[in-house]
Amino acid sequence: MPVRPWLVPALLISAALAAALAAGLGLPWIHAYDEPILGPGELPPAPPGPGRWLGTDALGRDLLSRLLAGAATSLSVALAAQGVALAVGLGIGSTAGYLGGRTDALLMRITDLFLALPAPLVLIAVMAAVPEPRDLPLLGGVGEPALVLCFLVLGLLGWGETARVTRAGVLEARRREFSDAARAAGAGPWRLLGSHLIPHALGPVWILASSGVASNILAEAWLAFLGIGVRPPRPSWGAMIYEGTPFLLTHPRLCLLPGLALTLTSLGFHLLGDRLRERASPGGDAHAVALFGSGTGPIEET
Repeated sequence: MPVRPWLVPALLISAALAAALAAGLGLPWIHAYDEPILGPGELPPAPPGPGRWLGTDALGRDLLSRLLAGAATSLSVALAAQGVALAVGLGIGSTAGYLGGRTDALLMRITDLFLALPAPLVLIAVMAAVPEPRDLPLLGGVGEPALVLCFLVLGLLGWGETARVTRAGVLEARRREFSDAARAAGAGPWRLLGSHLIPHALGPVWILASSGVASNILAEAWLAFLGIGVRPPRPSWGAMIYEGTPFLLTHPRLCLLPGLALTLTSLGFHLLGDRLRERASPGGDAHAVALFGSGTGPIEET
């Protein structure tokens, strides 16, 4: 009986999931190859079992607990960095869109400068140049200075697109009738911005922020993988992947499980952004496209 075409993808996906499950649980025949890759004082990673559902790493630490603690690290850095980017981007974008003129031109040129920076290289240079963040004046009294430095650098490098989108939304809202009505009712600049113009521009900003959180999670992971991110003993998915690379052939779950957690979390935030776009009001997609593609050039006011 011939295999139906629709069964082929299902069979391939099922085989891939079965192989991943077998690799994650650890095959019995690979334990004979543990000893040559162990360093001084290390123990073979324990296989999954009762009480340790995902097993342990080479130092005897519970892998499930470290995955959950790594999730807290990634989310705290990513959300805090996005909060910094939103604060800076909303402030600069709304100011540029509301004031216009030379102020708008100056702020947008500064935004262009930050967008032109090679963010990964700058991030690596800053994190590598500060081997001990506790020595910095503003971070000396912070409990975890490396964590704070990581999200500050990520946030200060990632506000450019938010500023562009906010500026375009504020400029577009200034030409609406509700803006004229608010001015006629006596609304001052702060009330006009906070109650009318900025809320009108927030739709595309939230979509952009969701993707930004996913990018920050990946950035924190590869910084930790390179050894210049969050410092041990705080767990990080990137550091767990690096620590598991010597055991990739014998205990692949040490790399695969944190990598899978990293992938699914990043994918989830991207899907959240898509869902926000779908739930936008009719015409919201076209409005978002117009805002994202508006560029940084001046917009003629009517």
